[in-house]
Amino acid sequence: MLLHIHPDNPQPRLIKQVVESLQQGGIIIYPTDTVYGLGCDILQQRAVERICRIKNVEPKKAQLSFVCSDLSHLSDFAKPISNPTYRILKDYLPGPYTFILQASKMVPKILQSKKDTIGLRIPDNAIAMAIIKELGRPILSASLPGEMVEDYTDPEVMYENFMNEVDFVIDGGIGGTVPSTVVDCTEEEPVLIREGLGKWGE
Repeated sequence: MLLHIHPDNPQPRLIKQVVESLQQGGIIIYPTDTVYGLGCDILQQRAVERICRIKNVEPKKAQLSFVCSDLSHLSDFAKPISNPTYRILKDYLPGPYTFILQASKMVPKILQSKKDTIGLRIPDNAIAMAIIKELGRPILSASLPGEMVEDYTDPEVMYENFMNEVDFVIDGGIGGTVPSTVVDCTEEEPVLIREGLGKWGE
């Protein structure tokens, strides 16, 4: 189903509809402050498996991010971090960044790999924030597969491509084309892994 949600003032009724679907194992395509993402409820194992099938990857090898509404979920899914790392997260989030952190034991078993890390995101996007706050826990998120720019920026094209594989495609306007900046914070000094939309180290 293609759902038009206002990008600045998301309609609570529609947000509730999306969250009810997530709680029942649904998958959504939703806007962030960078590119559109594939998302599901972090606790719904079958939904995680569905996303991995769409991406054609094994769950343990999938590059999935934990998309949160604030840093309060940090202690649930990441091991304790140092004060300097916490300050970095506070300075840069919400924003177009993914921070790689050491995963805690709370991370769903299906995703636990030898690396034992998670990517943490807090996007500066009203629709994404409204969904996560209503859900009460993070969304597990992955990038959309696609060859053409329209495949991951235009909600109507995304709907045509994925209407049989996802429950909702949320139209919050045309999406961006530049992904998030990825920074590895698992060691003492942060390391830039991918230069994306967010400026780093300036």
